[in-house]
Amino acid sequence: MRAHEAGALHGDLGSRGPGWLRTPDDVNSLLPQLWPRTVTRADAGALTVGGRDVRDLAAEYGTPAYLLDEEDLRARCRDFRAAFAGQDVYYAGKAFLCRAVVRIIAEEGLHLDVCTGGELAVALSAGMPPERIGFHGNNKSVAELTRALDAGVGRIIVDSFDEIDRLTALARDRQVRPKVLVRVTVGVEAHTHEFIATAHEDQKFGFSLAGGAAFEAAARILDEGVLELRGLHSHIGSQIFDASGFEVSARRVLALQAQIRDARGVELPELDLGGGFGIAYTTQDDPAPAHDLAKRMNKIVDSECEALRLAVPHLSVEPGRAIVGPAVFTLYQVGTVKDVDGIRSYVSVDGGMSDNIRTALYDASYSATLASRASAAPPVLARVVGKHCESGDIVVKDEFLPADVQPGDLLAVPGTGAYCRSMASNYNHVPRPPVIAVRDGAARVIVRRETEDDLLALDVG
Repeated sequence: MRAHEAGALHGDLGSRGPGWLRTPDDVNSLLPQLWPRTVTRADAGALTVGGRDVRDLAAEYGTPAYLLDEEDLRARCRDFRAAFAGQDVYYAGKAFLCRAVVRIIAEEGLHLDVCTGGELAVALSAGMPPERIGFHGNNKSVAELTRALDAGVGRIIVDSFDEIDRLTALARDRQVRPKVLVRVTVGVEAHTHEFIATAHEDQKFGFSLAGGAAFEAAARILDEGVLELRGLHSHIGSQIFDASGFEVSARRVLALQAQIRDARGVELPELDLGGGFGIAYTTQDDPAPAHDLAKRMNKIVDSECEALRLAVPHLSVEPGRAIVGPAVFTLYQVGTVKDVDGIRSYVSVDGGMSDNIRTALYDASYSATLASRASAAPPVLARVVGKHCESGDIVVKDEFLPADVQPGDLLAVPGTGAYCRSMASNYNHVPRPPVIAVRDGAARVIVRRETEDDLLALDVG
């Protein structure tokens, strides 16, 4: 791997600036904000997680593989539960869901947010108490709503007038009274990628606040008297660091609560401010701790309720990425290293966009480190790419790696717990990687690796 010296390339890195320049010493360093809590470097320089050497894990389970630090995941659950004490924390299952994770978040006292019938099936099969499940989705089918009613799901977040009518008819037929929240589009422009911003007016989710649809939805539910309207819901987007968006959202939703009280004489007892709390993927990200988020959100809710003379509603939040994202890293093996002279080195690994589509889809940034050994070689600018037949098959756009990275080395990419396995595909007929949970020196498969037989089993031609 030809060494394109870090200092000479500083001018090509744009906003990353000097914080990204590395020396031969710190190219081996692990920045705590990017890695699960039990990840360390052993004496030989190899990463360990939960007391296990990643070289041993690679030999036993193969690569690529998602490695989940179970102690880190549990600790993040506890952090949010403690920060929002006396309130409800719904783990957003879309970030990553499997039965083992459902059991972990249930054991740690969290609720669970699902948004499809498939996610609901996983939750129920893992024994999640249905009264602790919230059911999202902008186009829930009759079958999905029926299953939710029959299971006794605790909250259904209604997203359209069609759904209100559909759910009302189903509930009337079954003579049940499901608890619902109305999802409100509050018109907040979250500072995030346009595809994961969900509170501006021109998008598919929720009822418009500005256009009056949100009030009309609440009024229709109250008039019918079949569904139990518990409160309002707002979600402004994902990977958000600026808390001001949550403050604006809370003010606007609570103003609607007051409008409903004044017009209908009903004071709604619940408020869900959603999730979307950001995590650190690179040194440029600075997420707020859970207790800081809770302090700011509770402060604005309390002050607005006092100003509006509302009783403070029972608050819920929905962290997903912030809980599971940092708890997982992906382990790859290097297959080829190719220099593009004067530009960068391309380090090809045995996975790619089929196990992490976020770089291609959202222009997401990630970090990477040499995981199987330490290196005294100088840092060089590299791009970590996958094995797929796409020039956009990029895992890490820009990273300084040791100049002696070679085929057979292991690379680790942190922050892959959220959405990577959930959005994984079989593009180019590549089987999806396993998820390996590691804790106290023991490793277990919680999602097995797909095989070619799995792929062929779906092909009935």
